[in-house]
Amino acid sequence: MAFNPLKEKGTPLDHQLRNWNRIVHKPYDKKMVDAYSRSRQILINGVEMEAWIFNHSFARQIDNDEIKITLAQVRHVEDQQETTINWLTPGDQTILETTLAYEQVATDLTAYLAQNEPDENVRRAFDFGLLEDFDHLYRYSQLYQMMEGRDPDEILQGRTDVFPGRPTQDHHNNSAVRLRHHYDRHSASPRTKVNVLTLLAGEQQTHNFYKAHGFMYAAPALRKLYAEIADVEEEHVTQYESLIDPNETMLEKWLMHEFMEVCNYYTFLQQEPDERLRRIYEEFLSYELEHLRIAGALMQKYENRDPESVIGSEVVMPSRFDSQKGYVAKVLREQVDLRLTADKGYSRASELPADWPSYPHQERMNAEGTPSEEAVRMQCAVQGRDFVHADESLMNEEEEIVARGLGEHKAPQTVEPRELVGAGR
Repeated sequence: MAFNPLKEKGTPLDHQLRNWNRIVHKPYDKKMVDAYSRSRQILINGVEMEAWIFNHSFARQIDNDEIKITLAQVRHVEDQQETTINWLTPGDQTILETTLAYEQVATDLTAYLAQNEPDENVRRAFDFGLLEDFDHLYRYSQLYQMMEGRDPDEILQGRTDVFPGRPTQDHHNNSAVRLRHHYDRHSASPRTKVNVLTLLAGEQQTHNFYKAHGFMYAAPALRKLYAEIADVEEEHVTQYESLIDPNETMLEKWLMHEFMEVCNYYTFLQQEPDERLRRIYEEFLSYELEHLRIAGALMQKYENRDPESVIGSEVVMPSRFDSQKGYVAKVLREQVDLRLTADKGYSRASELPADWPSYPHQERMNAEGTPSEEAVRMQCAVQGRDFVHADESLMNEEEEIVARGLGEHKAPQTVEPRELVGAGR
C-alpha cells in the first residue's frame, strides 16, 4: 500500500520538545559506521538546516501572527532535531574525513537523483554538478592521504571511486551562466520539486561547512583548497535554487519543505541498517508528518488550496544511497567537457565562443594558479603520483579522461611540497 503522508498521524507539536539527554545522543563510531549511514546523517542534517533557514526567511516576510507563531514553534523543534543529527558526528572524526564524506554524499546522491529525475532540464543540471563534486572528492583525497597519512577509502569504504572529474579550476564561472530554466510549479511533478530541494539542501550545507571549517587549518594549501571549493559550492547553490519556480507562494514553499523532510526520513527508514539511527529517524518522521499537516492546514485556510494538489498522495524516494560508480563513469565519458552557457544551455569546451562570459572570470581567479591543481602536484611530489582509487572495470574510463588532457597530473621536477607543519584537524 502506498504511503500517503497527508493521511498519516504524527506526534502532536506540543509533545515534540525534548530534554537535553534526548537531544544529544551518543555519536557513531567512525571506524565502525557504514559509509552510507554517515551519508544519510550528513544529508538529513543539511535538510534540517535548509528547513530552518527557510522558516526564518518566511517569518521575516509575513505579517500574520498565526502563521508567525506556528513557524516559530515548528522552527524550534527543527532546530533541536538538527542538533541531534549533527551531534551524532564523533569528535575524533577530522575535518578532512568529514569533508570526504560530504563529497561522497554529493557524488552518490546527485547521481541517484539524476537517474530518477523526470524533468530533462533538471536532470542535465544534476549531471553537470555531479562531475564537479566528483572532482572535489579527488582533490580533497590527495591532501587527506598526504597530510593525515591515511587511505581515503577508510571513509569511502569502496562505494565511491576517486579519480579526476571536470577539473575544479574550470568550475569558476560568471554567476549569470549558473542560472538554469526553472521548473513550472503547475506541471512539475512532486518528485522533481523534492529532488531539487534535497540536492539544494545538501549543497548549501557543504558550502557552509567548508566556510565554517576551512580556516581552522594552518597549512596554506588546505586553507586555499577549502576557499576554492567553497566558492564552487556557492555556484552550485545558485544553480540548484534557480531550478525552483519563483512563483510558488511562501505557504506552498513551506509545504514543499515539510514534504521534502518527510520523504527523506521515510527513505532513510527503507535503507538504514543501524537500529539506533533508525529509531531517531522514525521519531523525527513522526514529527515531520505533523509539521506537514500543519503547513497543509494553513495553506488550505489562507489560500483555499488542497495540499494534495501540490504534493500528491504518495511519498517520493529522493535519497537512496547506493554505489553509483558505473553511472558516474558514464557521465564523465559523455559530458566531462561540457560547459554552461549564458542562454541557460550547455556547450562543448571546444565550441565556446571567444566572448564566453566565464573566460575573464576564470582568468582573474586562476591568475596565480589554483589550489585544486596544487593539491595534486603536492601529492605527486611527496608520493610520486596522485591518489586514484577505482574499480579495475572502470579504469578504462579514467584512462580515457586522462588521455583527453582532463586528468593528467604528473608533478614536474621543480615542484616542492609546501610547509605542512601545523596542519591541524
